[in-house]
Amino acid sequence: MQQSYLNYINGVWRPALNSQSITCYCPSNAQPIATIPASSAEDIDAAVKAARNCFDSHVWTRMTATDRGRLLSLLGKEINNRVETLSALESMDTGKPLSQARNDIISAARYFEFYGGAADKIGGETLPYLNDYQVMLLREPLGVTGHIIPWNYPAQMFGRTLAPALAMGNTVVLKPAEDACLTPLVMTKIAEEVGFPAGVINLVCGLGPDAGSALASHPEIDFLSFTGSPEVGAHVQSLTAQNHIACTLELGGKSPQIIFTDADLDAAIPIITRAIIQNSGQTCSAGSRVLIQKGIFDTVIDKLKDNFKTLIAGSHDQDCDLGPLISAKQKERVEAYLAHVPPEFILAQGTIDSQASPSGFFYPPTLIGPLEPNHQLSQEEIFGPVLVVLEFNDEDEAIRLANGTRYGLVSGVWTRDGSRQIRMAIQLRCGQVFINCYGAGGGVELPFGGTKKSGHGREKGLAALLEFSQIKTVVQYIG
Repeated sequence: MQQSYLNYINGVWRPALNSQSITCYCPSNAQPIATIPASSAEDIDAAVKAARNCFDSHVWTRMTATDRGRLLSLLGKEINNRVETLSALESMDTGKPLSQARNDIISAARYFEFYGGAADKIGGETLPYLNDYQVMLLREPLGVTGHIIPWNYPAQMFGRTLAPALAMGNTVVLKPAEDACLTPLVMTKIAEEVGFPAGVINLVCGLGPDAGSALASHPEIDFLSFTGSPEVGAHVQSLTAQNHIACTLELGGKSPQIIFTDADLDAAIPIITRAIIQNSGQTCSAGSRVLIQKGIFDTVIDKLKDNFKTLIAGSHDQDCDLGPLISAKQKERVEAYLAHVPPEFILAQGTIDSQASPSGFFYPPTLIGPLEPNHQLSQEEIFGPVLVVLEFNDEDEAIRLANGTRYGLVSGVWTRDGSRQIRMAIQLRCGQVFINCYGAGGGVELPFGGTKKSGHGREKGLAALLEFSQIKTVVQYIG
């Protein structure tokens, strides 16, 4: 039976003002599982005004940072207490295997725990200045922050983007993706249950061109956090710019895994494989290119082939290596990228489980190469379980290839040479570098963001608290 969900505005659950709805489908079988509001600019306006009234009335900001932190920590605790129910919902909604969905729910809870503990740890400063003057720098919330989150990690993104904003004393309006948004709706209900005041958290469902654009262009928000494609990110930034509102943009990547001849291949190959099949490759930080140094190229290829041939895609509740893609549209996108690849370049593929529904949006994990650096598949984000192989001769060429796309989000470096590790880390143009590892368990504490077309601003870690706050300079004459 389908469940109907509502928007949450100023502490009240209510349908879209236009009474229209969107049907949500399970990616594993294309069956309808829920309906959500198809909200318009009117609903966004009501949510922003509720957040503005809450902020201006100081209901949230006059609560001590310690008490705000306690509420955030309590929300994290309650999410953890319901991990199995939320995991099952996240798995069904996104199609990802149940074990991966469970890790996402645990990570979502961890964000609220981390920022709950950090809420009263961020303070201001005093500055030395002229005699007879005292100068203070106060760190204050921005006000009303807007949050447009993607469908690939709805639970994690709920925690990742809302927790630091709330910890700093902002009130928020969240627009989740229509393709997968059920866990953010349930977590908002949990936030209501643990005692978040009305107006602090507001959630409005809807399509991007309608609700998303209305939020980004609203003149009464003070900041916007957006995760999505570079093309939509450019549009979103143009909307916020009309009102001189700053934003963070996390816009994807074509992240390289760079393997040198001295790498520990037994350690590297399983991690490199997981880094592309995680969430069926629908991850901004997916390690979607592997750069292999000449001399070990054939050895690495053989090991990757062996790994890929064992991989199985299946229904979310089968808990296979990977699940389906999010939608028919996304499956068609991946298929279009690979439609013109000659068969000899497809080095290995996994399989789709025989028990998987033929209506599901499955695509087998695929190893392709070796390709030229300027090939479309070497340059563009496919957002599917497709790993592209390239070859390099020396360290300088590895840097050129790694930096040779429009993206700059994450890089992986595999070498035992300590000096090379540092040289590579310095020269790689990206926001995160992992050396002899990749992803590091999600890393709630690790600042995350990109360069070039991967976006700007930083999420996660204490850096996110600075993004969601501003400095006020107070100069006092004391002479």
